[in-house]
Amino acid sequence: MRAIDNFSKEEMQAFSQRSDMQAWLAIVVNWGIVAAAFYLVAVWPNPLTILVSLLLIGGRQLGFGALMHECGHNSLFKSRALNQWVGKWLAAGPVLYRIDDYMSNHLEHHRKIGTLEDPDLGRYQHYPVSKAALRRKFWRDLTGRTTLGFLRFTLTKNAVIRIDDGGSKRFDFVQLLRRFHAAIISNLVMIAVLWASTVPQLYLLWIVAYFSFYMLFSRLRNLAEHAVVPNLFDEDPLNNTRTTLPRWWERLTVAPNSVNYHLEHHLFPSIPKYRLAAFHCALHHKGLLDRADIASGYGEVVRRLIDEPELPAVA
Repeated sequence: MRAIDNFSKEEMQAFSQRSDMQAWLAIVVNWGIVAAAFYLVAVWPNPLTILVSLLLIGGRQLGFGALMHECGHNSLFKSRALNQWVGKWLAAGPVLYRIDDYMSNHLEHHRKIGTLEDPDLGRYQHYPVSKAALRRKFWRDLTGRTTLGFLRFTLTKNAVIRIDDGGSKRFDFVQLLRRFHAAIISNLVMIAVLWASTVPQLYLLWIVAYFSFYMLFSRLRNLAEHAVVPNLFDEDPLNNTRTTLPRWWERLTVAPNSVNYHLEHHLFPSIPKYRLAAFHCALHHKGLLDRADIASGYGEVVRRLIDEPELPAVA
């Protein structure tokens, strides 16, 4: 029996109920945190406030990815059109994603999780790893190499080839710009707002966070969802997916917008982010999470990602 078969139709309809008010609140809170991070450095510019700002902005960049994900599932707002507009302009665009491309891959992940055909399998299949290997991955994230690889992949994937009159292949940069118009315009709007506030240099915080903490938080979030689970190649979400219960500071960084309730999301993808915590509690009260993989914070997840060699027995 599937876990959701333990709920009535009316219960699942209640969990799936969309709220435009809560959806807009999520948008306002996420952009409000970004504005607060900019303001912090504008008023008190020093190394500590810059570090705090980068952590907050990196967490919100991941948060916009989570909101894009919600809009892609049409679960954030009541209207499909509003989900698509907000997802494109206020969530995906600022972090250089195209919501259509993202959801094409993500829906395949939902259909094929627990199999060798999962398109995201390469991200979490080969764990645990040594402490040194994990440290190297984190360092790549923090030094911008992961972001450069992502941008290179995105450019190559979306570059449109045209044949000129001489029969030669050329990149069609105009078409490329058209495909990423939302990303370009949303970032230009951000710069314009900062410029109008006489602090355009603060946009550098957005860039630095994107090339550092955003990718680190994104990696941790991804690994927490499916790496080192009870059975990655079992199609039952209770075996191939993990939920992590974060501390408050983890909600600001690596677990924004209830993205930590990933098992609940795989059990019933249409539940909006603002009802996942209640769904988690309902599953728990029914005893349906007794054999689920529930981690107590992301520190526990990191410990599971490390393959410690066994020490030789002492004679």
